[in-house]
Amino acid sequence: MDDFFGEGLETNEQKRKRKLEEVFDQSFESERRDFNQSLEQEVTVALIGDVNAGKSSTLNAILGREVATVGAKPGETTRIDQIRQHPEDKVVFVDTPGLNDANSLNSDTTWKFYQSADVILYFLNAAGTVLSETETKNFKKIYAHNKNIVIVVTKIDATNDLATILSHIESKLPGPKVVPVSAMDGTNIDRLRREVLDILKKFNKDNLFVREIDPALRGKIANNWIVGAGTAAGAIGAVPFPGADIIPLTSIQIGLMLKLSNLYERNLSKESAKELLVVTIVGNSGKTAFRQLAKMVPGYGAVIGAGIASTATLALGYGTKYAYENKLELTPESLMGFIKQFRKKSDGAK
Repeated sequence: MDDFFGEGLETNEQKRKRKLEEVFDQSFESERRDFNQSLEQEVTVALIGDVNAGKSSTLNAILGREVATVGAKPGETTRIDQIRQHPEDKVVFVDTPGLNDANSLNSDTTWKFYQSADVILYFLNAAGTVLSETETKNFKKIYAHNKNIVIVVTKIDATNDLATILSHIESKLPGPKVVPVSAMDGTNIDRLRREVLDILKKFNKDNLFVREIDPALRGKIANNWIVGAGTAAGAIGAVPFPGADIIPLTSIQIGLMLKLSNLYERNLSKESAKELLVVTIVGNSGKTAFRQLAKMVPGYGAVIGAGIASTATLALGYGTKYAYENKLELTPESLMGFIKQFRKKSDGAK
């Protein structure tokens, strides 16, 4: 009888909220399980290159703090050095002897690290002899066993012919990414850090690695993640089937919130995450409904859906980041306020 008079009927907003909560429950447990498992792994980053190729100074620049001793002399690094910031750390930086410094390249122990390393940073000194016959031979041998290599050209501040050097390297060693850097002035260190994180992301190990990076650099990493999530959300939002984007879009947004909470060392409970996500989306239910309706219009509707999904995810990410960076309590109300401001700026920029 209540339903006849309308007292027991759900409003459209209540229905959307209930449906979103169901989707959230399904997605959150899966995302959190995968996320927690990623933090139980071990990350190995191998540093390969001749002595004085800038390995230690570049590693320190990537992490934003000193973890490796700078200034080794030829003959000094004659063994594999496993570097951990703390004894309990799961991220290991393996500094191997210089390729021309000790006859260790063929040792079983060294090859074990080369073959199993998650990331290999292969250092070439722009201020020295770039790509000697030994360096070229050793690189090709290593690359045949492990493709997760970034060639790091160091000390570019000490050369006036970088373009020629890079062209030479790329012609001799086609395939891997080549990143020219200067640890002294910080040139391309952000780019190198992104390359490392991109490789680790393939193994779901980037969340562990960021814990080793200085807190002062968290903002740059967060921005990259937020933009990436916004781009992915836009692609999903463009799917021309009403309702098809809800589950994958929710997974992207949950994953982003988990990554940001880990990056800023903030606790994010399931209930808190649900409240933030559900209230945020339901509070913008007109936009959400419009995104689904817009998909009925071929071509144009997909563009609209993509834009709204991307903007919502970007706003969620930047709002979360702002609260964490400023040590503010992250509530649905504060997040909604930020999202409204973000959308105004986004709309004004169009």
